[in-house]
Amino acid sequence: MKSMSRLLAASAALAMISASPARAGDDVTIVNASYDATREFYQDYNQAFARFWKEKTGQSVTVRQSHAGSAHQARAVIAGLPADVVSLVLAYDIDALHEQAGLIPADWQQRLPHSSSPYTSTIVFLVRKGNPKGVKDWEDLARPGVSVITPNPKTSGGARWAYLAAWGYAFRKSAGDEAEVRRFMQRLYRNVPVRDAGARGATNTFMQRHIGDVFLAWESEALLVTKRLCPAEYELIVPSVSILAEPPVAVVDKVVERRGTRAVATAYLDYLFSPTGQELIAKHYYRPRMASVARAFADQFPSVELFTIDDPMFGGGQKVHAKHFADGALFDQILEQ
Repeated sequence: MKSMSRLLAASAALAMISASPARAGDDVTIVNASYDATREFYQDYNQAFARFWKEKTGQSVTVRQSHAGSAHQARAVIAGLPADVVSLVLAYDIDALHEQAGLIPADWQQRLPHSSSPYTSTIVFLVRKGNPKGVKDWEDLARPGVSVITPNPKTSGGARWAYLAAWGYAFRKSAGDEAEVRRFMQRLYRNVPVRDAGARGATNTFMQRHIGDVFLAWESEALLVTKRLCPAEYELIVPSVSILAEPPVAVVDKVVERRGTRAVATAYLDYLFSPTGQELIAKHYYRPRMASVARAFADQFPSVELFTIDDPMFGGGQKVHAKHFADGALFDQILEQ
């Protein structure tokens, strides 16, 4: 409730941006509601897009960012956060904008390539230098004495991907024995001492508060840490298998219609799929969609076997939410046992 209060306060502040509609020829401001881990990427991308838009139209554009856990962001937009665009972790989170508030059409994923997902990522392990606990694969996370840092899947999209990656590993290993999978997940989550609301909070818990032996991290976060920020202090461990994450983006139709910002908001998302956008994506350690850019940056991404949320063991985003993350569903049951 405190987190939602803070988001609603932020919504009220950002509402000042949307108080009056944009007029042709005026400088324009748009709001991008995104998830935690994209902060640094969008700082660079917003500058690149502003230069592109100025050269193309003569109009100056400012992009305001809002960051929090993906599920929190979806609820905030539904509650009134005036986001012209959203860039969230799961299609399920953006579907909620249609299903609960009618802010976007049902077919929003058909408006951009790759089901409106400009890049992919996955979940890997970040450990302290030397890997003191000898963590090599998902099974190690359930061992006694191993402290695991991962956010709360009820609020963080990245944590949901981590949960599903662990579930998929156990499901495969047990040949589909869900009772065994649940026992594995119970052991794993008993090893989680802190459940932050979002991925960036969990990163701070692991790196600044020095809690935990292993962090279930976005690949982009782990590569940033091990290649740029703290290569002498941390190591990236690639598990035997993980999940393909495809974070999507969407224009929020009801907002852009009210504000007259559809053209610039649409161009903002289109530019993610341009060569410039794709190169910035790769430079921030997300896996680009454009084949030529993917080839140019292939060496920086580790090889890992991936399954998807549409695998029969999951059945897609809607079924995953109902079975695993709805109130009283499997994640809640796992914590209670």
